[in-house]
Amino acid sequence: MPLSPSDLAARRRRAGRLFARGLSQAEVARRCEVSRTTTMRWYRAFAAHGVAGLASKGPRGPKPRLRAADLRQVERILLRNALAAGYRTDLWTLPRVTEVIAKATGERYHPGHVWRILRRLGWSPQRPTTRAKEKNEKAVQGWIRSSWPRIKNGSM
Repeated sequence: MPLSPSDLAARRRRAGRLFARGLSQAEVARRCEVSRTTTMRWYRAFAAHGVAGLASKGPRGPKPRLRAADLRQVERILLRNALAAGYRTDLWTLPRVTEVIAKATGERYHPGHVWRILRRLGWSPQRPTTRAKEKNEKAVQGWIRSSWPRIKNGSM
């Protein structure tokens, strides 16, 4: 399970205290349970700026284009289902979700990147199970109870 930003900051502060006590980079890596490469990077920051050099510089990468309110609006639409959103089938695909995001927020994404937004919402890729419309569950259960044991035992 990934550590929270506050846990990561606490680990860097601990490393700073250990460096200040004169422990080796290898020992700090072992005690903080990080790689030696990470410890070397931390040590350079500590040597240049002290414990303040180990402070977080914030999240990396571009700022998200969708605000939390936008994500909630998109998720409300997705939870209703694809039929309610005007599609012919009740299956969400990346191109469909892309259209929903564009209509709801005005932000345009490539369908290949929409899965990241879905992951932020806690959604996972799933495929619907295929079932015959004519399937009779009672008949299937009866077959499993009566015919399947005979077939399984080879006493056909």
